[in-house]
Amino acid sequence: MKSKNRWASAAEAAILFVLVFFTSFFDVFYSVDCMLRDKLYQSPRGINNKIKIIAIDDQSLQELGPFGTWSRSVYADIIESLGDYPSVIAMDIMFFGSMDEEGDNSLRQACLNSSNVVAGSYINYTSKYSFDENGDPYIDHFAVSEIEQPIIEDCCITGFVNSSPDEDGVVRSVFVTETAPELYGDREFNSFASEIYSLYCQRSGIEPNTPSLDTNGRMWINYAGRPGDYENIPLCKVLDGSIDPRVFKDCIVIVGAYAAGLRDQFSVPNSSDQMYGAEIHANIVQGLIDGRYPVPGSRVVTSLCGAAAATIAYLLTKRIKFRFSAPLVLVMLIGYFAAGIILNNNGTAIPLLYAPLFMALGYFVNLGRKYAEEAIEKRKITAAFKKYVAPQVVEEIAKTGNYHIKLGGENRDIAVLFVDIRGFTPMSESLEPEQVVDILNSYLNLTTNAIFSNGGTLDKFIGDATMAVFNAPFDLDDYVFRAVKTAFDIVSGGNAIESQFMEKYGKSVSFGVGVNCGPAVVGNIGCDFRMDYTAIGDTVNTAARLESNAKRGQVLISEKVYEQVKDRVTVEPIGEIPLKGKSKGVFVYSLTGINGYDNNKAKELVNE
Repeated sequence: MKSKNRWASAAEAAILFVLVFFTSFFDVFYSVDCMLRDKLYQSPRGINNKIKIIAIDDQSLQELGPFGTWSRSVYADIIESLGDYPSVIAMDIMFFGSMDEEGDNSLRQACLNSSNVVAGSYINYTSKYSFDENGDPYIDHFAVSEIEQPIIEDCCITGFVNSSPDEDGVVRSVFVTETAPELYGDREFNSFASEIYSLYCQRSGIEPNTPSLDTNGRMWINYAGRPGDYENIPLCKVLDGSIDPRVFKDCIVIVGAYAAGLRDQFSVPNSSDQMYGAEIHANIVQGLIDGRYPVPGSRVVTSLCGAAAATIAYLLTKRIKFRFSAPLVLVMLIGYFAAGIILNNNGTAIPLLYAPLFMALGYFVNLGRKYAEEAIEKRKITAAFKKYVAPQVVEEIAKTGNYHIKLGGENRDIAVLFVDIRGFTPMSESLEPEQVVDILNSYLNLTTNAIFSNGGTLDKFIGDATMAVFNAPFDLDDYVFRAVKTAFDIVSGGNAIESQFMEKYGKSVSFGVGVNCGPAVVGNIGCDFRMDYTAIGDTVNTAARLESNAKRGQVLISEKVYEQVKDRVTVEPIGEIPLKGKSKGVFVYSLTGINGYDNNKAKELVNE
């Protein structure tokens, strides 16, 4: 059996490992994993105050008029007013085609007079069939069809400003360089942000970092700030001299759209608000400065590690106790996410969804399995336990789960009932074995039903005798009266089956019953591997002696019992009788009736 369980566990683990590996390798839930990585990886770390934005905002539009009507001399004035204070002046504006000749010329001249201007170009992409290095065809969605250059291309540095969102519309990565051999030969085109960074390093005397790229040649953006975090200054305030240009000394200044009507906003991973293109470029530049450009880890390696983590969690939660498995899974989940953050901060981004998802699923599968197994086992135990204890007691045990089987006893006040078939031994000698068994089973069925219907606990069968206790193992209200009523049920039921056996076998069957109450030691008696729940003590012995003195169809109760039920029963005093093993006699009553007793109850107990 253990070998089968091991093979089953190994098969389950293998299936889980393969499932997690391929789900992760093919990035089945790409969008969900992206959102999770966004939440964990894209926490703002603080912006670089050396990066500032000159904003073409609503205030500037109100003062200078609609954006499309501006002369390019406006930008020439900006470049000239800033002078050589900034390390870089980055114009995130499309200067394509001619506008007014005077404005165009002034912009050209301003760029020629300055050595710190970077202007934006734009790449037009198209989709087309291509071939990979193995000669296999695929659809290239980023095939360059044209690179539009600004009119000041020959007067300053240019870089493409494209922000290419993922499938879900979020900008998480950008191309750093592009080539178009069919159009431009060997010429390489750098991104706007990388040209800004390169010029900044050159003018600051810094050795530039070489960013890590993913397999698609993209740099992943590690956002330093959320929308609005970078200092932004209205363009109109720079033009009218309200802002001293010295505040931009040694800074990177990005001039760009900062008004919703200019339609230069994009979804970003660290905020529900959209971010302006100038702010995205600022984040990319800061990532280059800080050396923060994580790339996805190897798909094979990360998928193998994720599958291994999920499989180990599954096997552990299957084997250990469930009060430990939930904290264990929680620790493993926290550890996995912590490892993801550490790796990301050191340049490697790993998927965050698949391993934790299957860790949690494995835990709940094992939890469900455990509950199912416990439910099946509980049903088996309950079914077996109901053969010995009143069903309502069993239901209470199953519901509360607060009864523990262990050796030992406790002192309890209980009522004890003994019942025996009168004349069973000589009767059995004159009947066939099958007939004896039929009579005995009918008798035991009657006594058991009577005991259970009144909430008693069936202690044991002793040959043709039965012992029952009331108020153990659980408290039972009105337990003395319940014991007395059980005795009367048995005798009344005995009258019902007596006629049946007289007709079938020519033999009559009747019972003698004794009931006593008082303190006793109750509990599990025996050893660890074989125990019996019972009651011992003088109270029990007295009940047994009363039963042995009872005549056919008679219920004898002690004076202690009578005192507790006398208002609800009718009796005949027998008087004090000596009992074997007791130095002093016991005053005894014969039970003759119970007030308001339903005689049909006895027939029901016989037929159950």
